[in-house]
Amino acid sequence: MDKLLKQQGIDSYCPVREVVNQWADRKKEVSLPLFSSYVFVRVDLFEQAKVLYVLGVMGYVYFMGRPAVVKDNIIEQIKYNLDHYKDLEMVSLEGIAIGDVVKIKAGVLTNQTGKVVEIKGKHVLMVFDSINCALVTRVLVQNLTIQNSNQNHEN
Repeated sequence: MDKLLKQQGIDSYCPVREVVNQWADRKKEVSLPLFSSYVFVRVDLFEQAKVLYVLGVMGYVYFMGRPAVVKDNIIEQIKYNLDHYKDLEMVSLEGIAIGDVVKIKAGVLTNQTGKVVEIKGKHVLMVFDSINCALVTRVLVQNLTIQNSNQNHEN
């Protein structure tokens, strides 16, 4: 996508990280977008419409009814972090908060439901009390779905 935008003369940036994929017979380093399905563009009002005609562009991310603006210092910080921290990975917490009841989508405890007791980086510490004792485990955030959000019950 970034390449297609640049071919149209649009100033764009797609932050990528290098990841080593392991197959049975070999390892290969591949580039993956840091933010899946997102490319940053610097455009004026005319170019805003032009971007939407580039193959693969779905639209803009909106904030308060307008295309969201990401300040230059944030883009520079992303570039700096990618240059200095090779294991950088973006993990969305998707609204997960302490007290939420979540279900595990993948892994050893697939389909088990538990309560979030702590969030540390991209891992969530959960407690399962459905077996008459507390079983505590760390689960990757991307392996969870929210069943009952604690945030919905706050006044």
